[in-house]
Amino acid sequence: MRIMGLDYGAKTVGIAISDELLLTAQPVETVTRTRETKLRQTLSRIEELMEEYQVEKVVLGFPKKLNNEEGERCRKTREFAQMLEKRSGLKVIFQDERFTTAEADAVLSEGGVAKRHRKEYIDKMAASLILQSYLDSIAD
Repeated sequence: MRIMGLDYGAKTVGIAISDELLLTAQPVETVTRTRETKLRQTLSRIEELMEEYQVEKVVLGFPKKLNNEEGERCRKTREFAQMLEKRSGLKVIFQDERFTTAEADAVLSEGGVAKRHRKEYIDKMAASLILQSYLDSIAD
């Protein structure tokens, strides 16, 4: 069994996949779209990866505000989750994603990735951090 982690944004979705033992998360790719509402190809690519990696569960970053309130991004994330559940038949689990983009940026910086190149890696790295946080929580 593998779990997919997603970092859903206005124009990108970062994707990560767990190992079969559910111990580690690896960044896979970032799907980019031209407009926020253009989701058909994004969902199709996610479904292809679900099949390729034999994913049985999806963890989706949930972008609450620092004060723990839900804003517009949370509403859009819930809508995306509903579409994904309907198309894939898999349960989507929400995972707090506060600070993951900043943490991903720090990891890439420490790894020596130049600032101008981080944009191409940051979303899939954030997805990996979201998924790793979930994997750690179920390992206890």
